[in-house]
Amino acid sequence: MTATPRRKLIEVSLPLEAINAEASREKSIRHGHPSGLHQYWARRPLAAARAVLFAQLVDDPSSHPDEFPTTAAQDGERARLHALLEQLVLWQNSNNESLLRQARAEIRKSNDGKLPAILDPFAGGGAIPLEAQRLGLEAHASDLNPLAVLINKALIEIPPKFAGLSPVFPGAASTRNGWSRVDGFAEDVRRYGDWMLDRAEKQIGSQYPRAVAPDGTEHTVIAWLWARAINCPSPACGISTPLVKSWWLSKRKGQEAFLSPTVVDDESVPGGRRVAFSISYDMTAAPSAGDDGTVGRKGAKCVACETAIPLAHVRSEAQAGRMAAQLTTVVAEGERRRLYLEPTAEHLAAASVARPNNVPIGSLPPHSLSPNSNQTVRIYGFEEFVDLFTPRQLVALTTLSDLVTEVRAKILHDGLAIGLPRGGRLEGGGDGADAYADAVATILAFAIDKQADLGNALCRWEPNAQCPRQLFARQNIPMVWDYAESNPFSSSSGSFKVIISGIEKALRSPAFGASNVPAGPVVAADAAARDYDGVVVSTDPPYYDNIGYSDLSDFFYIWLRRSLESVYPSLFATMLVPKAEELVANPHRMGREADAFFIRGFNSVFQRIRAGYEGDDDRLLTVYYAYKQQESDAEGTTSSGWHTLLDGLVNAGWIITATWPMRTETSSRLIASGANALASSIVLACRPRGADAPTATRRSFVAELKSELPEALRTLIQGSIAPVDLAQAAIGPGISVFSRYSRVREADGSDMSVRDALLLINSTLDEVIGEQESDFDPDTRFAVKWYRQYGWIQENSGIADQLARSSDTSIGALERGGIFEAKGGRARLLSPTQLENEWDIGADEHVSVWEATVRLAAVMAKHGADEVAGLLPLVQTRVSLDAVKELGFLLFHEAEKKRDTKDALLFNGLVSAWGDVNEQAQKHAGSLRSVQQAFDFDEEEG
Repeated sequence: MTATPRRKLIEVSLPLEAINAEASREKSIRHGHPSGLHQYWARRPLAAARAVLFAQLVDDPSSHPDEFPTTAAQDGERARLHALLEQLVLWQNSNNESLLRQARAEIRKSNDGKLPAILDPFAGGGAIPLEAQRLGLEAHASDLNPLAVLINKALIEIPPKFAGLSPVFPGAASTRNGWSRVDGFAEDVRRYGDWMLDRAEKQIGSQYPRAVAPDGTEHTVIAWLWARAINCPSPACGISTPLVKSWWLSKRKGQEAFLSPTVVDDESVPGGRRVAFSISYDMTAAPSAGDDGTVGRKGAKCVACETAIPLAHVRSEAQAGRMAAQLTTVVAEGERRRLYLEPTAEHLAAASVARPNNVPIGSLPPHSLSPNSNQTVRIYGFEEFVDLFTPRQLVALTTLSDLVTEVRAKILHDGLAIGLPRGGRLEGGGDGADAYADAVATILAFAIDKQADLGNALCRWEPNAQCPRQLFARQNIPMVWDYAESNPFSSSSGSFKVIISGIEKALRSPAFGASNVPAGPVVAADAAARDYDGVVVSTDPPYYDNIGYSDLSDFFYIWLRRSLESVYPSLFATMLVPKAEELVANPHRMGREADAFFIRGFNSVFQRIRAGYEGDDDRLLTVYYAYKQQESDAEGTTSSGWHTLLDGLVNAGWIITATWPMRTETSSRLIASGANALASSIVLACRPRGADAPTATRRSFVAELKSELPEALRTLIQGSIAPVDLAQAAIGPGISVFSRYSRVREADGSDMSVRDALLLINSTLDEVIGEQESDFDPDTRFAVKWYRQYGWIQENSGIADQLARSSDTSIGALERGGIFEAKGGRARLLSPTQLENEWDIGADEHVSVWEATVRLAAVMAKHGADEVAGLLPLVQTRVSLDAVKELGFLLFHEAEKKRDTKDALLFNGLVSAWGDVNEQAQKHAGSLRSVQQAFDFDEEEG
């Protein structure tokens, strides 16, 4: 083992706010994101994965005291690495080769000139392997789930094989000079996708007629809107009544439209009456919240007689096969708007097709697709996955699926025709024409999966966007009463053309296929049984019962297997996705043994990884933990899930050296969402603990905490971290002390639990933060004590006088300092709203750290960062900016303890933007050089 393991950047400090801001921004990128290739659940943001890998592999400056002998030197080098990392995570820099070269150089410098291989044994949606490859590292990926394996092959295995290759589609290569990266591959995906679409339309296009508008013009249909219907249970009525969630068709301003149901006589139907629909644009008759639709969580009502219909009756009718569907609207492409038309006999007849015989086989599980839910659509009569589709949708999907085999043969023919060697198949490692045909066919099969996601009988119509919504907006299959049947042959949302276009954009995205580094093996493997020698592991394991990946994946697997079984015979050897060894606590399958199964499996995996790291203390492990908001109880402490994770890692022989909250929400939104602002995930950095690790007593453990936490906290605050994240990040240095011991003994000789260790860490953190007060000026010390006790409210002046004396100040000095007022026997701190207006710093005779901090926070909230940046150069002449930042952290901490969301947002807003504000302030400082010396914002003040 290495005598003194080198600490990595992730174990000391991260520009966390910049990383989280970019992860949040990434959520809004809808087109051109690699995730556009195929649906998967709970993907990590690419920005977060990239940052974690870089910081996991690069040494912290404190590991090189010979090169950086002083704290100031280490801080400066750390700031340089932070600056690089802040640029590296930006979406627009995903393919910035200059930055990526710098990142690789830093990784090599910290790893004896080498670029380590990275493995994610729970590869899932592929964010970690993709980002490893982007950084020039050999990316290895494995998963038990064949869908995850195939997604990772598409992300990291296929692109390097065919990077720079011209398209093989006849005539495509000559349309431009040179084909870089995977542009040629993307071109072929589009052209062969269009070829498939053209063949499919010739075969079944007659089932998708055009719509005729009232003026006689013909228009392509975007979607047919249907409502499920059952017979009214009232003996006096019995009409077939539609089950509609909402009557709205369009809520777009100026284009509002909604359904208006009426009961009409019709001798051709049982009972002689039916519900007809007209399209209304009269906003005076628009549906209100109280009368919008006929069905909700509590039941339904009949359109004709308004009889209440219990959901139990609806389910009974559905299970008996007596739930029908009624066509309500035809939505067509108009001139810059949607046309909403009443259905005709032609469109009803076109939809009346027989279910094809060659549909894929696969039953919905007898339980919910989500381990932590009992909701299942089976209670409405859906038993097979193909029951989720209309017969016409199944005709379209089977037709497209059959064409995958045909198009693969055409791609092979065209590839050989331009001189590509045939080579071996893709599954066997080939890279010639056969493998290329397999690769393009794989992506086209992904397009069919996306068509299934947007083309089933559980897709809602979205009246704001005026388009069908995909099935998997959530991690389950919910019941949908009124659904949109999209037209695969239109040019709008839900069509195969738009799907192929979206995949092409993902392939051409700068975030996709940025590296030509060949991937390591991408295989189906059990994480508890595979080998970990010689690789660095970064992984996002399933956690408890969050998501039932295998059950969800079956929806797509049955179509992939139908299209690609001959391409990947070993991957699709089973009828459905394997489930027995999936590391998920699924009570539907395991009952009361679910938790024990998960804990055993989790511990087994990380014990095996630990064995693979034996003899190499410099290799770090990073683990993502998917925090759930409900894992906080009334007292604000986390539930057993978090403790179980930490217990498992500690017992498997790991020292947990850092815990970083990673978010896809801004820190302000996180605070505003509730008292317990939890991250969406936490990244833990771990290193192997030696077999000869010593034991410790409770007393010595607490002593070490108090010795090490202050410096760790200083380093965290020195970095770009929001106050909302400080408490979670500070657990890392604390749990590091605990986990470096083989055991920590309580006074009675028992072993200290992780839960008790966390309580001690949090208690010590409170003490350390509180001790910062002693470094502040007297007025600030007084103000902190007053705020802690009374906030901004008035209290007795006698109490104020007593507290002021004990803080070595006076009420008079506090009033002259502009932070306090006392009159009529009452006293109070001046609130931020009283300090948010214009501030003449030069004329202010006495400026305390408190006044500067509260004024700057108030100005930030009211006027923004530019105004604060303009004040900082002069503020620095009066107080230490480091002290202002530290007080901002302290006041956020106090506001959180008081559950004061408004104040927490105020102080978090100032400190979160501190780095940007300082950068802007340097520009303002330049304009002051005519009256005073320029400021060095990197220099510590005394």
